[in-house]
Amino acid sequence: MGRVAVALTVSLWVIPISILVNRIVPDPYMDEIFHIPQAQQYCRGNFWSWDPMITTPPGLYYISLGHIACLFPGMYVARLVSSFAQLCSPILLRSVNGVLAVACSIIVYEIIIHLRPNIGERRASFQAVVLALYPLHWFFTFLYYTDVASLTAVLSLYLACLKKKYYLSALLGAIAVIIRQTNIIWVLFVACTGVMYITTAHRKESMKEVGVNVSRMKTALSIFKNSVSVHPSLRKRKAKSAVDTSKHFETSENGSSNVHSSDAGFLEEFQSLFSTSWHIKWKLLLLFCPFFLVLVAFIAFVRWNGSVVLGAKDAHAVSPHFAQIMYFSLVSALLSAPLHFSVRQRADLFRSLRKNRLVSLCQILAALITGLLSVHFFSVAHPYLLADNRHYTFYLWRRVIKAHWLMKYLLVPVYVYSWFSIFSILGKGRQRIWVLAYFLATAAVLVPAPLIEFRYYSLPFFFLMLHSHISDGQSLLLGLAYMIINCFTMIMFLFRPFYWEHEPGIQRFIW
Repeated sequence: MGRVAVALTVSLWVIPISILVNRIVPDPYMDEIFHIPQAQQYCRGNFWSWDPMITTPPGLYYISLGHIACLFPGMYVARLVSSFAQLCSPILLRSVNGVLAVACSIIVYEIIIHLRPNIGERRASFQAVVLALYPLHWFFTFLYYTDVASLTAVLSLYLACLKKKYYLSALLGAIAVIIRQTNIIWVLFVACTGVMYITTAHRKESMKEVGVNVSRMKTALSIFKNSVSVHPSLRKRKAKSAVDTSKHFETSENGSSNVHSSDAGFLEEFQSLFSTSWHIKWKLLLLFCPFFLVLVAFIAFVRWNGSVVLGAKDAHAVSPHFAQIMYFSLVSALLSAPLHFSVRQRADLFRSLRKNRLVSLCQILAALITGLLSVHFFSVAHPYLLADNRHYTFYLWRRVIKAHWLMKYLLVPVYVYSWFSIFSILGKGRQRIWVLAYFLATAAVLVPAPLIEFRYYSLPFFFLMLHSHISDGQSLLLGLAYMIINCFTMIMFLFRPFYWEHEPGIQRFIW
């Protein structure tokens, strides 16, 4: 029932708003002027044609062909179209993302249920619907961009991995990379999480065997004690040893001192993971070799192409944009504000920092220095950002970051707090090494990107939210905030057009 409720709820806004958008903006807009003609070339069977301004692989166009192929027989019999290519209109191509948005909401629901099986269908459905309203994901549901398809593919490969369907997960990972090449980072991240889950399960099984052996040892000791006269001091030492071992096993079973423990040191956790992984290395190699093949194919593509992006290579050259991860932390914290700026979260964060004041002080100082260096030396102002006033980032850059020369430095403590809060929230339910893998994956995706695009933040944001424990009240606040933002951005897009002096045509505000 939960899946059906989520799908119907998301469809209630996808269908009418899609109709409204297509009625007011029937022609391709922004990046659609590249994507839609390219998809139409594929509809005509011209698979060797390629627009050099398109940076992403053709995965979205292949998905669109499948979508159109499902609609074509009925449309042809009804004599609404006379050819396959005629069906590839901007309206029907945009509808691909509408279908994918509904599918994505169902996948989000399934992931929530899998990660928190005791949450209940109603709460899981509500949280899935709220995440479907996430402004960046919601807005591009109604345009022909790669974002919705990319998010759906990555979350589907993660769900398959959670369900231990590793070969299917690798196949979906290959599809995700064909949609957007930077998804190779999330494919590797998902593979790493799969390795962590398997090694943790193997360790638990080993601990169970230890528990059985301890039980047998205690029984044998009891029999030995009753049948043989043993010196009292020796008997006491043996009994104490058995009890200590039993307590260790019981503690590990309860999960308070196993590899998931926040009290265990990071090096100890890493050593435990590495040693267990090495012990079952052949099993891991057999299960995850398809992920390795996807990585090899990606490296071969980059070597053949000479770059990660396909087209417009000069405008999308890799650059060390370390300030990007700072922007991500603040944007993510603001778009999940009830989690990060609540009194309880601040108190939890303060208590965790007080546990080891010296180490915490060093961490804070290191984070502040790193943040200051990042915004000073590695803050990139891309020409697209400075010249294109159709994007909200244009105004945020000019009116916030560039409001005063000190502003970018004054925001650093806020960035640092946001990252510490993210680590704190994820650390409540994930291993430290998982949190580190998440941070490295996020940095690997965002740091090389010279252009500030909030669309790039969607995938790490969804991983963050899926692994955060959100109360019903927080979900309700987020849902209301998302609806307000979505109403504002859609009204600005549809009903507040403007014109450029140097270029003909109607211009519209967009993320």
